[in-house]
Amino acid sequence: MVLRNQVLIWVTFLVVLILLLWIFRGILLPFVVGAALAYLLNPLVNQLQKWRFNRAWATTVVLLCVITIVLSLFLMFLPLIGQQIIELLQRAPGYVADLQALFARWSPDINEWLGPERAAQLQTSINDVTRQLLGFITTLPGELVSIGLTGAAVIGFTVLTPVVAFYLLLDWEGMVHGIESLLPKDHKGEINTILGDIDKAMAGVIRGQGGVLLIDAAFYATALSLLGLNFGLVVGLIAGLLSFVPFVGFIFGFGLSVGIAIVQYSGDPWMVGAVAAIFLFWQFIEGNILYPKLVGSSININPVWMMFALLALGAVFGFVGLLLAVPMAAIASVLVRYGVAKYKASTLYLGQNGGPHGPASNP
Repeated sequence: MVLRNQVLIWVTFLVVLILLLWIFRGILLPFVVGAALAYLLNPLVNQLQKWRFNRAWATTVVLLCVITIVLSLFLMFLPLIGQQIIELLQRAPGYVADLQALFARWSPDINEWLGPERAAQLQTSINDVTRQLLGFITTLPGELVSIGLTGAAVIGFTVLTPVVAFYLLLDWEGMVHGIESLLPKDHKGEINTILGDIDKAMAGVIRGQGGVLLIDAAFYATALSLLGLNFGLVVGLIAGLLSFVPFVGFIFGFGLSVGIAIVQYSGDPWMVGAVAAIFLFWQFIEGNILYPKLVGSSININPVWMMFALLALGAVFGFVGLLLAVPMAAIASVLVRYGVAKYKASTLYLGQNGGPHGPASNP
């Protein structure tokens, strides 16, 4: 089969896949999360099989343990988190007004320190940031409803997701072997190499980066709560879970926490500095220890490309697109690197004679 026909087949397959995702985007959420959960838990099921567990029993035990842990955490923290979210929504306008009043009180000192022009620019920037942050907080309930997180959708999601994960886990090895049997025999080794790179990237996304997000959320929520910051639990959880977008979780958590701390600890710069230090310290730990250890070099994606993928897929597929954006970006990066390597090995890049200068002439 000539290269043109191969490219045409794969492009057609990709277009059909994107079209199907767009058509069924409204019902994909439990299937996407269930597939991610199955991919995440498959190594545990395989380990239990090595310990002489039947595949069905291993799948049941692993899923029941995960569901028990999730339900326990949910029932333990939901009342407190819900109460903090409601209070934060109610008190957000008051925090903005208090911040503006404090800035007005400090404006003579700021003018003397920065100069009138830079002080005015700083005030404008602070007003813009607080207005955008307030807008995000106040519209959050409506956004949750708009992406389908209504009561019926939540019930359907919580019921369907474990069922999807169970059946995928139960037949995971069979699906893998079935897909492998469909690969073209002449290119099977090369395709398996690409799929191995994709599996490594997906493991970095779902297992590695997912672990980093959970650790981030746990640290921020615990540290801010122990410090006594108002709404520290919910702010820390949101900051940690938003960390899948490069720098967004840090910027959001840092800005919101410092803003609350300025109002709460007015006149005590040490406490405000302590809140800021939590985020600066953990950003260093995440970038230099957690991310290299848990994710490593498996996700070699430019942050700009990551943000583009999130915005583009979120705009097209909604909330499901946001969930798919990071894995799809990882897969695309693997395919792009493969395409570049093939291009550099082709005559289009090397020329008909295998190099820029052609074959060496005989003396």
